Amino acid sequence: MDVIMPQLGETVAEGVVTRWYKKVGDAIKADETLFDVETDKVSTEIPSPVGGVVAEILIEEGVTAKVGARLAVIREAGVASTAPTAEAAVHNAAAEAGHAPAPAAQGAKAAVPAVRGGSQDRLSPVVRRLCAEHQLDYRQIPGTGRDGRITREDVMDYIARKPAAAASAAPAPAARPSAPAPATKGTQPLTSLRKRVAENMAKSWAAAPHVLQVVEVDFSRIEQARREQGAAWKQREGYSLTYLPFIARAVSIALGKYPRLNASFNGDSMTVHDRINLGIAVDLNFEGLMVPVVKDVPSKSLPQLAREMQDLATRARTGRLKPDEMAEGTYTLTNNGAFGTVITAPIINQPQVAIMSTDAVRKKPVVVETPDGDVIAIRPVGVLAQTFDHRAVDGSYSASFLREVKNIIETRIWTQDLQA
Repeated sequence: MDVIMPQLGETVAEGVVTRWYKKVGDAIKADETLFDVETDKVSTEIPSPVGGVVAEILIEEGVTAKVGARLAVIREAGVASTAPTAEAAVHNAAAEAGHAPAPAAQGAKAAVPAVRGGSQDRLSPVVRRLCAEHQLDYRQIPGTGRDGRITREDVMDYIARKPAAAASAAPAPAARPSAPAPATKGTQPLTSLRKRVAENMAKSWAAAPHVLQVVEVDFSRIEQARREQGAAWKQREGYSLTYLPFIARAVSIALGKYPRLNASFNGDSMTVHDRINLGIAVDLNFEGLMVPVVKDVPSKSLPQLAREMQDLATRARTGRLKPDEMAEGTYTLTNNGAFGTVITAPIINQPQVAIMSTDAVRKKPVVVETPDGDVIAIRPVGVLAQTFDHRAVDGSYSASFLREVKNIIETRIWTQDLQA
C-alpha cells in the first residue's frame, strides 16, 4: 500500500518529512507512528494506515514533498515483497523529490546515515517543542531511535523519571507562556516552519485588502459565571476556565446571523460555508503557530467547547494532532490576551475572509447608564479586534457582526450555559 503526503490544511500544498520512525524491512502496526511531517500549519506525527512491513521509503528526511506524493510503500501481511534494492530506493527518492541523488561513498553498498551528534538540528520538531516546554537539556536524554536519535517517547520517559520535570508537564492553558530560550546572535537560517509561516503571511497580506475593526466589550456576565463556577470547574476538569470558550460561543452565534464572514475565497469566487468551524491559533513556545479546528461549534454546549479547545491546544503543543483536526476551518480566533495585549491586528488565515483577536480583559472605570442617571463603575473590559477581507464584505457588515458579538457577550446568561 502506498503511503502519501497527507493534506494537513486547506491551503497546504507541501510538507517536509522531518523524520522516519521505521526503516526498510521494519514491521509496523496500523496506527503506529511512521513519520513526522512539518508544514507552515502543523508539525505532527503521521500514523501508518495499515500494518505490515515497510517495503520502500521514497522520500528522505529533510526533503519537501507535495501533498499526494508517494512517500513510502508498506507491504501488508501475506503480500509478496517488491522492495527495491537500497541503491534503487535512493534513486527513487531523488526522482520523487526532483533532486539528483548524492553520490555514494566509494565501496559502500548503501548510504549510511550520520551518527547522532550534539546538534539540536538532529531533533524532530516534536522533540524540540517538548524539550522547550519542559525546560529540558536534550543532551541529557538517551536516544533510542534510529542512529541514536531522541524520540518523543524518550522525552516522555525522561520526564517520568524526573519528578521535578513531571510536575511541570501538565500545561495550564491560562498561564503565561514560558520565556523562550536565549536566541543565538548572528545570522541564522529560518526553520522550515518559520519560513512557511512567513511565506503564507506575506501572501495573505498581498492578496487580501485587510481592514481592522475593534469593539470594547464588558465581560461582567462572563466574569460572573467564571467567579461562581470556575473553582468547581478547575477541580473537576483540571484546568482553568478561560474567556475563550465563551467568546467562541458568541462568535458562532453571530456568524449564524452574518454568514458572509464564515466564508472562503477561491480565485474569483467566494464560498459561504454551511458549517461553522472555528480555528483556534495555538502558540508553540514562540516557534510558530498551529491552528487546530473545532468543528460544528453551534451544535456543542459551552462545556463541550471548553473541553475540546483545551484538548486540541494540549495536543498541538505536544505534536499529537491528527491531520483532519487542522482542516476545514471557516473562521479563526487568535488569543493574545494572555500576553496582556490591548489591540492586535491579526493577518487573515487564507483562504478565510476574517479573523478575530481576543486581547486582555482588564478592570476599567466605565460609564454605566441607570434609571437614576449615569454612574461610574469598575467593570472587566476587553477588546475584540477583527480583521476582514474587504473583497468579501464592507465595513458596515463587519461592524454589525462585531456589535452582535458584543451584545451576546454582554447580555447572555452564561451561568446557564455552563450547566448545559
